[in-house]
Amino acid sequence: MPTLKVTVGERDRLDQRTRSRLEAAQEGEDLDDAQPVLNFGSYAELSRLLSPKNLELLETISEHEPESIREAAELVDRDYKQVHRNLSELEDIGVIEFEGDGPGRARRPTLTYDGLEIDIPLTGANRSASTAAP
Repeated sequence: MPTLKVTVGERDRLDQRTRSRLEAAQEGEDLDDAQPVLNFGSYAELSRLLSPKNLELLETISEHEPESIREAAELVDRDYKQVHRNLSELEDIGVIEFEGDGPGRARRPTLTYDGLEIDIPLTGANRSASTAAP
């Protein structure tokens, strides 16, 4: 599994990188080294991903490979509804996937990536995002 690069507030730089990679692909260059990127618009949005409860869930999924949301909730000693909500948020941003969505089958959370690489440039481009931080 690849590592997911997580960034904050650098959409312009990412757009330029995407354009450069498209041009390289059109010229026939090999782009197998492409690292997936998840960009958040603010530090507040990033803090949702990096909340202690979400990080605990990600670590638990990695270490214990629970067979269901219910098992994941038991492993972290939390309410099923809270864990379901947190896992759904993590699925929405592409950090986890669920296997076994069929009727009557438990939804098994699995990691989409083997790690997160956090890249937060401390430049003027993020000043507006920094005011949103708690």
